[in-house]
Amino acid sequence: MERNHKYALENRRYVIAGAVVVVVLIFIIRLFTLQVIDNGYKASADSNALLRKTIHPSRGLIYDRNGTLLVFNQPAYDVMVIMREVQPFDTLDFCRTVGITREVFDRRLVEMKDRRMNPGYSSYVPQVFMNQLSVEEYGVLQEKLYQFPGFYIQNRTIRDYAYPRAAHLLGNVGQVNKKDIEKNPYYVQGDYSGRSGVERSYEEVLRGEKGVEILLRDAHGRIKGKYEDGAQDQAPVSGKNLTLSIDIDLQAYGEELMQNKLGSIVMIEPSTGEILCMVSSPTYDPRLLVGRQRGANHTLLEKDPLRPLLDRSIMGFYPPGSTFKPSQGLIFLEEGVITPQTMYSCAHGYTFRGGKPACHGHASPLNLVPAIATSCNSFFCWGLHDMIDSRRRYPTVQDGFEVWKNHMVSMGYGYQLGVDLPGEIRGFIPNSAVYDKVYGKRWTSSTVISIAIGQGEVSATPVQMCNLAATIANRGYFYTPHVVKEIEGGALDSTYTNKRFPSVGREAYDLVAEGMRQAVLAGTCRRADIPGLDVCGKTGTAENPHGKDHSAFIGFAPYDNPKVAILVYVENGGWGANYGVPIGRLMMEKYLTGEISAESKYIEEQMKQASTIHQRYALQEN
Repeated sequence: MERNHKYALENRRYVIAGAVVVVVLIFIIRLFTLQVIDNGYKASADSNALLRKTIHPSRGLIYDRNGTLLVFNQPAYDVMVIMREVQPFDTLDFCRTVGITREVFDRRLVEMKDRRMNPGYSSYVPQVFMNQLSVEEYGVLQEKLYQFPGFYIQNRTIRDYAYPRAAHLLGNVGQVNKKDIEKNPYYVQGDYSGRSGVERSYEEVLRGEKGVEILLRDAHGRIKGKYEDGAQDQAPVSGKNLTLSIDIDLQAYGEELMQNKLGSIVMIEPSTGEILCMVSSPTYDPRLLVGRQRGANHTLLEKDPLRPLLDRSIMGFYPPGSTFKPSQGLIFLEEGVITPQTMYSCAHGYTFRGGKPACHGHASPLNLVPAIATSCNSFFCWGLHDMIDSRRRYPTVQDGFEVWKNHMVSMGYGYQLGVDLPGEIRGFIPNSAVYDKVYGKRWTSSTVISIAIGQGEVSATPVQMCNLAATIANRGYFYTPHVVKEIEGGALDSTYTNKRFPSVGREAYDLVAEGMRQAVLAGTCRRADIPGLDVCGKTGTAENPHGKDHSAFIGFAPYDNPKVAILVYVENGGWGANYGVPIGRLMMEKYLTGEISAESKYIEEQMKQASTIHQRYALQEN
């Protein structure tokens, strides 16, 4: 009995000791949780004594290639609130002061506290209640702010634009959303980031780094000065400035010429890949998307049936039409399908097996240079026929077609070029699997013959078409087109400084360039002939199943040592010579000479007054 009692006492002692250890561990874990993992208590203690004010950096400025300021910053003010510090106040007076209704006031508080909408919410941490007050609104609120405990004003800047131009290219800045906050810890509710254009693609360069100011408060919450005399403050780091490659005067001129038209103008400096202008029409004033009216104005633009928010220069999905023919000539020469002397006949169109592509009257037979100059459909259809239908050249039609497709991809078609703007689409260059799926294995060149003249299943963006002109201007290479020329204190990504070489040799480009020169001297681009500038060009009349044909033009100048390559694309403009060529002439003359000659003034007036939009809607109504 005595031994059992002794064992019982020893066991009880172990149990008590174990319980004490468990309790101690629980206290340690709880203390660790409170002091290290859960910062709520620390935040509560700090918030009683300290106020951490975020100092937003000044966003980087944006200039054009000539140093003209395009985008700058204006002062604005956000109304911030720390919910733990809010005490009863005259809510209606507050609403009248800031110009909102009581319903709006209540809704904003609910949205602020909803952690699904505002993942970073904490009642101890300042939250944005209302953003972008003007100087006048700030002055009125500042006088009465002491009546609204828990609320204070935080300085920031908003974007402003020196010109009502280049809206798609410059982009805009808007408030971050839940996805932005979850993706990048830099952002909190109420922050702003680039939403489109350069503002978005160069967001990390432009935004800078936030600073913080720590202020000391007394027991009543009144500011007593800087904590530790500002020793713990962090100064904001301003964003870096950007110099764009565009010429704002050239951009403005292009937008004027494209008024009342749908389409795009893209101009590239071939020797660098720098985009000189990038017009998408219709456009809008970028100042519409600044300030508290941004949301309402954005909604109006979204509802516009002409789709002014669509950047047609990189998002336009167009049949390239006859601007595609130079690329076909390059492929046929490279693959040995033709030589410079190869002649094809044209009986007012391609006639093999009842071929459909018709053609206008011109000399026949003809070789590549006059075929480009006169834009002969038949020549390029016969070339595609001889390339992919010949079993002596490739084992199957599919093999030949894959060779064709790979050449096109190497020229920048079918995939994104990599322009430094968000939203660029890839266009479409089919592969043999596309046709196998539709026709089985039983298809030939006759099945797909329209792609030889830029119709059928092929499509391209304006920047891709302009890039072809730049590649021909360089006689066989190009730089990835880009709109940023310089980054303050930094360097461009090598993507934009390294040459890219398509799979076609130099000799083929020389011959195609000669064909484009002859097109201006004696072919379909005669209206583009500017004395002394040696312009080269190629028209395009792209069939449009939804209405009137599209008018297109690609070109470059001068013939030797080219300074500019261009694409003009006007939806529902008809023949390439109707709009593409004259607008292309004016744009090149403006850039290369700095003025419009007396001989070109009447063309300028014609283009400024012309409209193609009414044609589009007349066709839709019918």
